[in-house]
Amino acid sequence: MVKRSLRASVSGIQEAKYAFARKGWTQENLAGEVGLKTRQSIWRFFSGQPIERQIFLEICSILDLDWREIAVDPPAEFPETRGVTNTPIVDIDTLVQQVRSQRQDKIQDQCGILQLLNISYPVRIDDIYINVNVLEEIPSQQWLELADLQRLTSKEFNRFGLWDVSQTQIVGIRAVETYSKLRVLGKPGSGKTTFLQNLAIQCSRGNFAANRVPIFVTLRDFANESKAAGEFSLLNYIHQEFLTSGISNSSVIETLLREGRVLLLLDGLDEVLHQECKAVVGEIRRVSEKYQNNLFVVTCRTAATAFNLRRFTDVEISLFAQDQIVAFAQKWFTAFTKTTVQDGQKQAVQFIEKLNLPENISLRALAVTPLFLHLVCWVFHHQGKFPAKPSEFYKQCLDLLLSKWDETKGVERDQLYQNFSLPQKLKLLSQIATTTFEQGDYFFEQQAVEQHINDYIRDLPNASTEPEELQLESQAILKAIELQHGLVAERVWGIFSFSYLIFQEYFTARKIVASHNLRASDQSLERLVSHITEPRWREIFLLTVAMLRSADSLVQLMKQRIDAIVAQDPHLQNFLTWASQKSLTAPPQPAATRAFFLALNRTPHIAPHFVLACTFDQSVFLDTVLDLLVLECTVDAKYDLPHVHTCADALSTALAIILDPELHQALQQLQTQLPNPKQSKEKLQAWWQTNYLTWIEQLKAAIFKYRNTQHDWHFSPEQEEILQRYYDANQLLLDCLNSTCEVTAVVRQEIKATLLLP
Repeated sequence: MVKRSLRASVSGIQEAKYAFARKGWTQENLAGEVGLKTRQSIWRFFSGQPIERQIFLEICSILDLDWREIAVDPPAEFPETRGVTNTPIVDIDTLVQQVRSQRQDKIQDQCGILQLLNISYPVRIDDIYINVNVLEEIPSQQWLELADLQRLTSKEFNRFGLWDVSQTQIVGIRAVETYSKLRVLGKPGSGKTTFLQNLAIQCSRGNFAANRVPIFVTLRDFANESKAAGEFSLLNYIHQEFLTSGISNSSVIETLLREGRVLLLLDGLDEVLHQECKAVVGEIRRVSEKYQNNLFVVTCRTAATAFNLRRFTDVEISLFAQDQIVAFAQKWFTAFTKTTVQDGQKQAVQFIEKLNLPENISLRALAVTPLFLHLVCWVFHHQGKFPAKPSEFYKQCLDLLLSKWDETKGVERDQLYQNFSLPQKLKLLSQIATTTFEQGDYFFEQQAVEQHINDYIRDLPNASTEPEELQLESQAILKAIELQHGLVAERVWGIFSFSYLIFQEYFTARKIVASHNLRASDQSLERLVSHITEPRWREIFLLTVAMLRSADSLVQLMKQRIDAIVAQDPHLQNFLTWASQKSLTAPPQPAATRAFFLALNRTPHIAPHFVLACTFDQSVFLDTVLDLLVLECTVDAKYDLPHVHTCADALSTALAIILDPELHQALQQLQTQLPNPKQSKEKLQAWWQTNYLTWIEQLKAAIFKYRNTQHDWHFSPEQEEILQRYYDANQLLLDCLNSTCEVTAVVRQEIKATLLLP
């Protein structure tokens, strides 16, 4: 029987002492490298006493010694796994296949099943997983000036989650093939663990790294068990894990590692508490450097890169692109629809169609990571639609990131920031968001955001009064917010932003609502309304009006501010008076008609500005058709093209819906004046040059006579700009009223009745 312990020979001890002296270490140093809590085994080794075989092999490896030359009566080889005990290892490929076969059930149990949030039963990873892409250039490790980032628009940097789309990406599994030592970074919920689990499953099945044995280690569990045992040894931990698969011989692990036949997957470096992290990182370094021919993949949150893993290449999991969102949705709805596969695929198509609608732009911006995309799918699956109050969905997402995510995974964090209550975290983030958003800052330097944190924590009970201590606490809290929640992210070196623009907007709206409720006054709402003509504040208005217990005050203040936009210009007041008078001929929705004429007389094409009128009522469709009729004919003439059939088609469309007999007859007569479009191009050109001006004037005159829609107001560029702001602000007010906000029927009716009046 092969010995379970080994001891060094006299000559071996001398050789080991020489190697030890060259290192310049103490026995405590060597014990730490081996992963031992005390130096007792080191002392026994140099004393020629028997020690555990695995520790003997580790000491020799660290000292760059051949253990066979050091040991007394070394065995020819260690036995293999159960089933081939006492048989010398001859064929490493056979060993790999045997070990993989014995461990297949274990890997499937560890990695083949996922437990998703809000889902009461486990799901197979094959049913939900899609390939992820990674970035080879880590954004937060790049150097850019703040001014470079500030020139980006909100849409460019994260409204759609497109921060990293323009950067070069590769498929994640290809990165593992390319780099033998890989650290995969990612924000919370980006799919790091699932990526590692999929690697283990595919390797176990022989679909990836078919000549290797997959080993999956949750580093949090390794750290906890090592701390309890008093030593940090990955090999001992893996050996204990192999025992559960019936592999009792520790030399198997050593053989596989020495031959470079292991895919070692180490998950969640960021989840290891700070006091154990140094020992865990040291053990990863030691094993990866000692057994360099294996594949090593470590996952870690992007913010937790303080400990350097020598010779490891960093990549970062990219946000989902559109094709990945579609693929994920198809798998998700197929997996969780309880009827047929066809029903699931049909719901996936409906989900994608609605997600891409303009009104769901903010949800679309969140649905770029597996976590949030899963939540959006879950809501849609149960309701058949997206949340009527998006603010409630954002609140659920934030509650998840701020507290529940770590709880569901059983992760314990370091205590400084963890002692903050959830209301305190929300208040702090709201203060940072409001201050930066009001200043127009989507990006902010580290020093600036630390100062915002400093301003908050110094007002807390029992806060330190020492400036340096407050500064250190602010730095630690910023790092904790980034690491634990991913709500604030380091975009490039030393420059931060909220990870999603919608979260900055939500926290800003939350602060406005909290201030309004606390002081029972309209001051915070008045400050908000002062931004009513600024497009970047649109989402703040929609969130605030939805979060207020009563939105009467806000919508009334909005109406007053909107009316003031055009109040000082007599020409604009005359224009609104004309539109108002015209609207009186088209009850019962005069506001719709006023909106239509505002758009009609502001722009050469009504289509982009027809939305506000249609929001009230569809009864203005006829005026739209008549305006487009004139437009179609005018466009042809502008380009001197005798497209008579275009005018004829437009006239036919108008005649089909006109009920007024006099207008119908007038347009029919104009239709008869058009030449036959089948004539030669020369004849059509001649008619167009000779008769067009008279004909188009007759068309305009007929429409004006019977519908009174044409009026040339000659607005200056400044007045055009004012009218645009006025129009957009009214559209925003109407969108607020049509949301699920709490507005009394009296106030709602009064505002709608007086929209667009002089």
